[in-house]
Formats: sequence, structure tokens, C-alpha cells
Amino acid sequence: MGFWSLLEVASMPVIQVLIISVVGAFLATDRCKLFPVEARSSMNKVVFVLFAPALMFANLAQTVTLEDMISWWFMPVNMGLTFLIGGILGWIVVKILKPPPYLEGLIVATCSTGNMGNLPIILVPAICDEDKSPFGNRSVCRTVGLSYASFSMALGGFYIWTYTFRLIKGSAMKFKDIEESKKTAIKSSNSDLESDHKTHLLGAPEESLVKQETGFWRKGVDFLHEILEELRAPPTVGAIIGFIFGAVTWLRKLIIGDDAPLRIVQATAKLLGDGTIPCMTIILGGNLIQGLRSSAVKPVVVLGIVCVRYILLPIIGIGIVKSAESFGFLPADPLFQYVLMLQFTLPPAMNIGTMTQLYNVGQDECSVLMLWTYLVAILALTVWSTIFLHLLV
Repeated sequence: MGFWSLLEVASMPVIQVLIISVVGAFLATDRCKLFPVEARSSMNKVVFVLFAPALMFANLAQTVTLEDMISWWFMPVNMGLTFLIGGILGWIVVKILKPPPYLEGLIVATCSTGNMGNLPIILVPAICDEDKSPFGNRSVCRTVGLSYASFSMALGGFYIWTYTFRLIKGSAMKFKDIEESKKTAIKSSNSDLESDHKTHLLGAPEESLVKQETGFWRKGVDFLHEILEELRAPPTVGAIIGFIFGAVTWLRKLIIGDDAPLRIVQATAKLLGDGTIPCMTIILGGNLIQGLRSSAVKPVVVLGIVCVRYILLPIIGIGIVKSAESFGFLPADPLFQYVLMLQFTLPPAMNIGTMTQLYNVGQDECSVLMLWTYLVAILALTVWSTIFLHLLV
């Protein structure tokens, strides 16, 4: 498979994202005025509460069985490593570049969270369909490749709506705390003018004792509460239910298959889930107009994220996959290894834009980061796919 053929295949899903983003940007312009901030916010809530959970459930229930979870056990490990290593590299980028506090979580999320959804679903079968595909029989390659890509998509959604969701939520809470602390500092400075030194001396010991007694238990309760809140997020609930239906045979037979009595449930969930990616991309494009005007993202931040996602992570990914192969952890299928390597090379997940819109923090900057990372992805995916194919075949 030649470089130019691979360029065409690898660029198609990325160009699709860019075209839909341009449509969203045009709808949000002052000339068109069909997609204002209020409309984007409302659509984003529908995506979060309805479309994304339906997508998670439909994909997991249909593509993931208990046997797949056992035989493909290294894929969730590999994906977890992409999030972990990307998060560490993103943290290093934050410490070096020192962006505004409200952008720290966004930068780490952009470095660690790849688009495990629509890109592999389009890219892997497209490579199988090529006449000179290195992965053997076209129909077998396409069927198996779709299973790998669907499993990757489902797992990615679970990681994104737990790990990445926590990052963006934490960034939003941090930003709000900073704003509130500024207001509190102003109020306290004013109240200090009305109090004397005796007031401070009397109040300090009691306050410190209360903090010592309640601090540990309060942190523990708050941590458990945060975990429960994240597990209650609609996409996470959809993913958990999808895992259950996929793993339990009799539940799976209720909704999956031509003879399933409740197959209409799966068909409806799939129909709703199909609206997730277009809606997320249109919202991202709508935010792009305002982001280009008022974004606080510096070029060096974009460069740092591009280096992490398209240089460091793919190199590390090759080392991890090849090491796993040498230890006998992987099935004897080069297509499976290709999907694992591809997970280290993908541009940032579109769901990040949904989260920033949901918490109203960094959505303009997110749209700008997405624009540049997806533009670079056209060439990066092609180059790295060519390298992966030469290593595997």
C-alpha cells in the first residue's frame, strides 16, 4: 500500500471532521446567526444526556462479548497506558509552559485522550478494503477490523467519560475556587479593617482544631462522592449497562440478532447514538468562531500538544506493543497490533469539547486546539500508519 493511497485513506475521516466543523462555524457566524451560544449549550446537554449514552450502550452491547474481553484483554491495558502516559506528558507540558489554571486540565486531557471512536471505525476497514492491503482477505479483515475498532471505541468512551471527564470537571472546579477565593480575599480584607488583634487571637485556635478534626474524614467523603458522581454520568451509565448486556449471554440475546425479541431497543439506541459525532463536531465548529477571536491559547501550547500526540506517544506506543508481542501477550494477528499502535497516534477526542461546553470552561480554547491538532493529524496519521505497516508486515 503506497504512501499516497495511505494518505487518502488516513485523511478521509479527519477531513470529514474538519468539513462538519466548518459547517458549525458558518452556522455560528454573525451573518448566519443560526447557532448562538444558547443553542450550542442546549444541543451539548442533549448529546451528554441522550446521544452519548445511547452510543456507548449500542456499541458495547453489540460488539463486546465475554470471550472478546478475555482474548483481547491487552487492549484495555494498552488504552489505559495511552491515557496514563499521555497524562504524564501533558502534566510536564503544563509545568513547563505554565498556562492559566483553567486550561491545565484541558491541556492534560488533550494530550492523554485520543479519538478512539469514529477515526478507527473509518480508518481500519478502509485499509482492509484496499487492493494491496497487507492484512489478507478483504472480507475477513474488514469483519475482524470492525470488531477491533468497535471494541476500541467502546473502551475509549468508558475511559473518556471517567478519566477525562474528571480532568475537565476538576479544572472547572479549580477555576471556580480561584474566582471565589479572590472574592473572599476582598471581603476579608474589608472586614479586617473592622476587627482588632484580639479578635484574631481568640478565633485562630478553635478554627485550626475544627480543620484538624474534620479534614481527613471530609476529604474521604468528598472523594467517594466524586467517584459516585462520575459513575452516575449518563455516558458512563450507558457504558456500564452495555458491558453487562454484552457479557451476559441471555441479556445479549434479548436485544442482539435478527430473532431477538427486544431488537428494537438496540436499533433505537443505535439510531440515537449515530447523532453523537455529528452533533459534537458541529458544536466544536460553532465554538471555533469565538475561539479564534478570544482564545488565550499560545502557539507554544499547540506545539507542545502536537509534539506529545504525534511524536512522543507513537514512539512509546511502538515500544509497548512490540514488548507485549515479545512476551506473548498479544494474539497472532498483525491487524490487532496495528489497532493498538494506532491508539497512540490519534488526534484528541471530540468528547473533550462536549465536556468543556458542559462546564463552561475553556470551550473556545478547546475548539482552537482541536482545529490545529486535526489539521496536523492528516499528515501524522499517514506517516505513522505507513511506519506501522512496515513494522508489522
